[in-house]
Amino acid sequence: MVFETVKKMIAKQLKVDEAAITESSRLVEDLKADSANVMVMIMDLEDNYGITVEDDQIMKLKTVGDVVKYIEAHQ
Repeated sequence: MVFETVKKMIAKQLKVDEAAITESSRLVEDLKADSANVMVMIMDLEDNYGITVEDDQIMKLKTVGDVVKYIEAHQ
């Protein structure tokens, strides 16, 4: 399941409890990601899923659910 994989990656990178991450968790406001965290996360996701996230799409990925939906749509 994409959500479980994304959740594990985010928890590891941002050092937050996996249990605290839901699809509605906001990357910046709730999980305290900064722009560097987001860029590393995007690169990891691109490598993991063999996709490319366009720069103009990155700013639209506000929640964990947004990230999951993007991956599912582009796999």
